[in-house]
Amino acid sequence: MSQNYDQMVEAISACREDVEKAEAGNKAATSRVRKSMQEIKALAQELRKEMLELRDSGGSQG
Repeated sequence: MSQNYDQMVEAISACREDVEKAEAGNKAATSRVRKSMQEIKALAQELRKEMLELRDSGGSQG
């Protein structure tokens, strides 16, 4: 499986506790969640590029 995908899944899992804290009103946790979401966004963009390259090459990387 894609390394970018695996990293994105790990980042989302690591962020879960802070999301729960943010929903409970912890303002510091909201900042951590926003930072994590920026990192996840970057990983998602890299994964998107990887998938486009895979599509355009007509094969699998592997």
